[in-house]
Amino acid sequence: MSTSTITSKGQTTIPKEIREQLGLSPGDRVEYVVEPDGRVVLLPATRHVNELRGILKHRAPARPVTLEEMDEAIRKGAAE
Repeated sequence: MSTSTITSKGQTTIPKEIREQLGLSPGDRVEYVVEPDGRVVLLPATRHVNELRGILKHRAPARPVTLEEMDEAIRKGAAE
């Protein structure tokens, strides 16, 4: 188990061994999740590119859009 101290500004340093286990580097963001039993879970807020694969797959049109259709959509948008 690792411990850290909270400063007067409410800040704390994540112990090195925890940062290494989570693969955290300076500038990375973390998420805190408070469990119903009061435990706090610390999760890396960054996502590996492989985790993002397929995230937009359901938003893709059924067929590719032609250049003419893109141009028409741009014209309509500019007219509004």
